[in-house]
Amino acid sequence: MPTRLISEVIEGQQILTCSADSGVREICRRMTERRVGAVMVVDDQGKLRGIFTERDALGRVLAAGRDPDTTTVGEVMTPDPLCVSAQRALGHALHLMYDNGFRHVPVVEGGRPLGMVSARDALGAELCAFEDELERREQITELL
Repeated sequence: MPTRLISEVIEGQQILTCSADSGVREICRRMTERRVGAVMVVDDQGKLRGIFTERDALGRVLAAGRDPDTTTVGEVMTPDPLCVSAQRALGHALHLMYDNGFRHVPVVEGGRPLGMVSARDALGAELCAFEDELERREQITELL
């Protein structure tokens, strides 16, 4: 079970936010540029009001036949998403994702976004360790 603190996972992360009246096409373009799968939707005071994900774009916009140029993020976002504290273990966020069938969890403090944890984050240190192991095996194979 990943025991790293969420604060370590999101350290240095540049969060992507938008307002509910942002257009879907523009936000999808920004998500693509930033290579992220979700954006946090905030109000005028910077408080989290929803989350818009690549799944929302696919299922609630494209598959539903909505026009991404005239549809706003607020119309198709998931309002009031489940969130986690930066002081919790990554495993807590992974359980939330697994139990609820989603891949992104906003990290908030006082209702304000600090970052985003994704299912991919679970692979962080573990993926590095795996890559190191593969490299060691390759070196041993070359020696033999």
